[in-house]
Amino acid sequence: MNGGPSGFSNAPVAKAFVIASAIFTVFFGIRGRSSKLGLSYQDIFEKFRIWKLILSIFAFSSTPELMFGLYLLYYFRVFERQIGSNKYSVFILFSTTVSLLLETVLLSLLKDPTANLLTSGPYGLIFASFVPFYFDIPVSTRFHVFGVHFSDKSFIYLAGLQLLLSSWKRSIFPGVCGILAGSLYRLNFLGIRKAKFPEFVSSFFSRLSFPSSIGSSPRTPSRNVLGSVSTHPGRQTEFQRSFPASIPPLEPPEEAIATLVSMGFDRNAARQALVQTRNDVNAATNALLEAQSH
Repeated sequence: MNGGPSGFSNAPVAKAFVIASAIFTVFFGIRGRSSKLGLSYQDIFEKFRIWKLILSIFAFSSTPELMFGLYLLYYFRVFERQIGSNKYSVFILFSTTVSLLLETVLLSLLKDPTANLLTSGPYGLIFASFVPFYFDIPVSTRFHVFGVHFSDKSFIYLAGLQLLLSSWKRSIFPGVCGILAGSLYRLNFLGIRKAKFPEFVSSFFSRLSFPSSIGSSPRTPSRNVLGSVSTHPGRQTEFQRSFPASIPPLEPPEEAIATLVSMGFDRNAARQALVQTRNDVNAATNALLEAQSH
């Protein structure tokens, strides 16, 4: 199991979020204000420091949290490749918003104005991502160390545990709120899994982030996952009509096959889907998901 090809190929939203998180954390670290980023009852209910709520989405409070947090954000870019940039943007907005609301409710219940009770950082997004990671990412390798069972997913769980316990109660509370937010998303609360942004919103991140040549492998043509292609015989979609049958199929690049295999699809099925969709990774993902549902 891995996150697919290295870099942020086909994951511009995840790339923009990682860059923003790193910049905000370093900026406040240089200014010596990292310790003041945590949320408290006083910040929200007495002094109304809304800017702290916003910063808590991006900036980590310490260097160890930054290291483990960016590693997990980088790995979880696989979900953007799986569901598409548009729906991944919805997932980010939903998980961070719900997590912040839950944290605000928690602060109102604890009512301790003397300390920063909740650490800062994108805990909502990171720990919400552990929900689809647990249910949707298959185990590809199992091994034993001194009689203890491990899998290739264990390293991600260990990194998450380290981040969860990095500031003890201050980090556990935001982590739990993130898991609850991810669970609500998976349960399709208020039909959130069907929600989509206007296309220009997700495409904005492609223009906002650094060029794909920095830390990314060459990108295959990208499309939103849902509604891209159909595998039913006799049913021709707009995508398929765009490529006449007279055009010979292209041999799928190995990195594209690796991306689909990392999502849990069979290698031969992944290759056939890429051939059918002319190496469009997102469209091939949709075709494989649709085939599994029938």
